[in-house]
Amino acid sequence: MGNVGLLFVGAVLFINGLLLLGKVDARAGAVFNLFVGALQVLTPTYLIFTANDDPLKILAASGIYLFGFTYLYVGVGLLVDLDSTGVGYYSLFVAIAALGYSFVNFRLLKDYPFGVIWLYWAFLWFLFFVLLGLKKDEIKVYTGWVTAIEGWVTGVIPAGLLLSGYWKHPTEIAIALAAFGVVVFTGLWLRTRRTPGPTSAAPRVGGAGAPT
Repeated sequence: MGNVGLLFVGAVLFINGLLLLGKVDARAGAVFNLFVGALQVLTPTYLIFTANDDPLKILAASGIYLFGFTYLYVGVGLLVDLDSTGVGYYSLFVAIAALGYSFVNFRLLKDYPFGVIWLYWAFLWFLFFVLLGLKKDEIKVYTGWVTAIEGWVTGVIPAGLLLSGYWKHPTEIAIALAAFGVVVFTGLWLRTRRTPGPTSAAPRVGGAGAPT
């Protein structure tokens, strides 16, 4: 069930990346955020209730709430045009918590690929904090591209491999993910740091306007 949720996390990140890049209307994006946010609250609730008090299963499921509440917060904010500061500072909380979940995956669960993926999410949610909480509009294009790319790299592709039984060779996957992240996101920063922000469909940073 968690893998199905992961698939739609990838979808909503892709949509939100396009929203930041001015390719998706804010209200249209809000509806999908609400759909996925609801799914990402129901999924961990079910997993925790069926975990038979297994502390590691409960721990693994608990992190899903971080994202479910993000998408609900963003969806509501986009619909009613809330200021983005609340989402921004909540994103800082998520970024810090994600570092802890990365440690848990590396150390306790021995799930090295998801240890790296949680680092991806920590980086992305920190970008949301800078963009939405600190109002640094100059990173909107960079954040949009990182969001869209992470939708595929941390959501859609892993979910597809897990659901189809092809999620194998975890050490090699973890190394490949780490190398991809460093190379692509560094190169993307160098390419986009002087790119002007979108002016059409993308919501303003001062409003609810952005993503996750």
